[in-house]
Amino acid sequence: RNPVGMDWNPVTGDLWTAVNERDKLGNNLVPDYITSVKKGGWYGWPYSYYGNINDPRWKDEPHQDLVDKSIVPDVPMGSHTASLGLTFYTADTFPSTYKNGAFVGQHGSWNRAEFAGYKVMFVPFENGTPQQPEDFLTGFIADEEAGKVYGRPVGVAVAPDGSLLVNDDDSGIIWKVAAK
Repeated sequence: RNPVGMDWNPVTGDLWTAVNERDKLGNNLVPDYITSVKKGGWYGWPYSYYGNINDPRWKDEPHQDLVDKSIVPDVPMGSHTASLGLTFYTADTFPSTYKNGAFVGQHGSWNRAEFAGYKVMFVPFENGTPQQPEDFLTGFIADEEAGKVYGRPVGVAVAPDGSLLVNDDDSGIIWKVAAK
């Protein structure tokens, strides 16, 4: 629905994007994701989500021909996480497990009973293929019950010195994460 962060996979040369999916289908639908971009690919908006799952809001005009050809995304990142930023790590200052993997900035939910996102995730890649996402930078939620956060990470970029920069549009801070 809303591809935001984009970067080239350094191993395969494929373009990847972080996608902020649709809202108003419940707390646990629809998962945001990262995926490779296929030439001429159809990703479902607005008739289906996560491949060929029909969006019930189009039940009277389902456009089944388009739903049937919808591409299933590569990596789910959680519902309403607002996965917006994406960058591949090609520097050498972090441990080697981070080399050629992707960092994803998750701005965080606004319409979910429990908070989701509010962190930076890391997706390891092996030979150009994504693996299970893992938390990388957390601690942005101050008091979930009170709806308070310390910040909302968005963009991620690798600095010339190999550190990771994370912009936070809530606190107005650019965070720098460096290896010891």
